[in-house]
Amino acid sequence: MKKKNIDFTQEKHNPTESPIIVGANQTESYLPLLKSKRVGIVANPTSVIFTQEPTPGLKTYVHIVDSLLALNINIIKVFSPEHGFRGTADAGEVVKDGVDVKTNIPIVSLYGNNKKPSPEQLEGLDIVIFDIQDVGVRFYTYISTMHYIMEACAEANIPVLILDRPNPNGHYIDGPTLDPKNKSFLGMHPIPLVHGMTIGEYAQMINGEKWLKNEIQCRITIIPVKNYNHQTPYSLPVRPSPNLPNDQAIKLYPSLGLFEGTNINAGRGTAYQFQCYGAPFLNKETFTFNYTPTENFGAKNPKHKNELCYGEDLRNEKISGKMSLKWIMKSYWNANDKSLVFNTANFTKHAGTDKLQQQIEAGLAEEDIRATWREDIEAFTKVRKQYLLYP
Repeated sequence: MKKKNIDFTQEKHNPTESPIIVGANQTESYLPLLKSKRVGIVANPTSVIFTQEPTPGLKTYVHIVDSLLALNINIIKVFSPEHGFRGTADAGEVVKDGVDVKTNIPIVSLYGNNKKPSPEQLEGLDIVIFDIQDVGVRFYTYISTMHYIMEACAEANIPVLILDRPNPNGHYIDGPTLDPKNKSFLGMHPIPLVHGMTIGEYAQMINGEKWLKNEIQCRITIIPVKNYNHQTPYSLPVRPSPNLPNDQAIKLYPSLGLFEGTNINAGRGTAYQFQCYGAPFLNKETFTFNYTPTENFGAKNPKHKNELCYGEDLRNEKISGKMSLKWIMKSYWNANDKSLVFNTANFTKHAGTDKLQQQIEAGLAEEDIRATWREDIEAFTKVRKQYLLYP
């Protein structure tokens, strides 16, 4: 495990290995589908095509919208998910419609007044591209955006082209399965918290399990990743959202993301988001690490802004192939006032079940809690298998 933050401005590859080739880079496979078409695209800062530089082992990149425009593809509309097209909005912050300054292409927000494109917003499009880097966690909202894109396009009889990318947490399945009564934009489908699928595989599951409204089917074409399987390590060359700055944060996100449903700060307002946690009400005798969240890129109003928080620094923590409850359980049992920890409604949305908070408060051991997930995970694993594109 590397003990330093990864620089997301460049991607390093072992030259002796076959390089991973993301779907977006395989232009020869999908440009024929776009020629003479009026194209919409769901994109954010991760929607890039890599370009090889003379320096061995290094890759730089160009945004796919800029690249396709240079290839005379007629992109007439951009749809932007949470955090916006250029990726500067806070988590949960309303993203407004607008016009991209660089290209003058209209931008339709899918994280503002509506999360599903209206028929009017899709009018005039012949095809929609979906190209966004996911991190494989149920409450990471890009898979919910994809659901609504597929649903709206199916209703309008517009095909969707999915340019697949690796899942950095794609090597395992873990966590509680969502109870349908807790369905929200933070979790729309009855899947474990960590689902172990790429965007392309997940799109196949949405169709195959008939999760779209009225069990409608979306016409999808997937450009798979080359030289990838679910055990292939993948270091993301572009941060997938403002508060996931490096590999360590992405690996910790399935575990520390649960803090988003509590009154405990998970590093927002610091330079090491999702690599630490803390709150003013945690016991400072137990938690000797402290920090003060302040306004910064991606966090205008972090929890406990300008307050001294006591917690734990996980920047050098070794992460195994599973999510962990140990940090949220440690926080609860070492809070000066336990009633301050959970924001119950929000925590249930993140966990997907009301049982997890009840289990933690009842004092169950982590292994006993994990045992209650096993049956659902085994059932999901069997269903998942039929939709996989990669071993």
